Amino acid sequence: MWDYSEKVMDHYRNPRNVGKIDNADAIGEAGSLACGDSLKIYLKIENGIVTDAKFQTFGCGSAVASSSILTEMIIGKTVEEVKKITNKDIAEQLGGLPPEKMHCSVMGYEALEDALGNYDNLTDLDDLRDEKKAEKIVCTCFNVTENMIWDAIKQNGLKTLEDITNYTKAGGACGKCKGLIQDIIDTYYKKEESESQQSTLSPAQRILKINNIIETQISPELRKDGGDITLVDIDGNKVLVKLRGKCSGCKNSHLTLKAFVESTLRDTVDKNIDVIEVA
Repeated sequence: MWDYSEKVMDHYRNPRNVGKIDNADAIGEAGSLACGDSLKIYLKIENGIVTDAKFQTFGCGSAVASSSILTEMIIGKTVEEVKKITNKDIAEQLGGLPPEKMHCSVMGYEALEDALGNYDNLTDLDDLRDEKKAEKIVCTCFNVTENMIWDAIKQNGLKTLEDITNYTKAGGACGKCKGLIQDIIDTYYKKEESESQQSTLSPAQRILKINNIIETQISPELRKDGGDITLVDIDGNKVLVKLRGKCSGCKNSHLTLKAFVESTLRDTVDKNIDVIEVA
């Protein structure tokens, strides 16, 4: 038997702000009936402030409680303040949730994010649904996308398959997606480790690494098409380079710099690097 806080039980038995807002300024959805839990949230926004919020949900008591307290959390706050709310905030406001029920707080966060995206982009909800369909589905049983798993890891520090299932339901049915989920976990922490190592480079090490990446990774690729590149100077995050050969006269030289040179240096050295071409 799961241990629920008094606040969870209160919001389950006496949910606040249940219903629908006609002419809502923003509507967000998360989950689906096919997955067992579904949430739809409605927001009324005036002068950048959420003046009213209501929800309709189908799911367990934790889903009802998470949705109920979320509406209380956002009413009266500015849109910018609401954007900072995470699923951890929802769970904490409830006095905690059992690990197996954390996906309910995630569903609340996702519905809120969907609504705010709708509001910011002035896009029809149908268009947002189309965008979500274009995302890579990892768990087909529960319609969980790669971005949803990535966000859950980032916000909650999840490190195991069991954690992912508890927070998103992914991998909790047929299990065929567990390999993909593990790959996402491994990729996330490999990237995090790489960024941590980048931040500890001394100025001299940074210069040496940039020069090494240009000479061993970037220059050889450009030479394949008759071009080349020379490092001219480094000024903070600005890396000044000169394109040579075919690259120097190419009308797409700016694209080469940004799409290849800059992206390579950002991935391997520092995500804030700005590559500038000099004559």
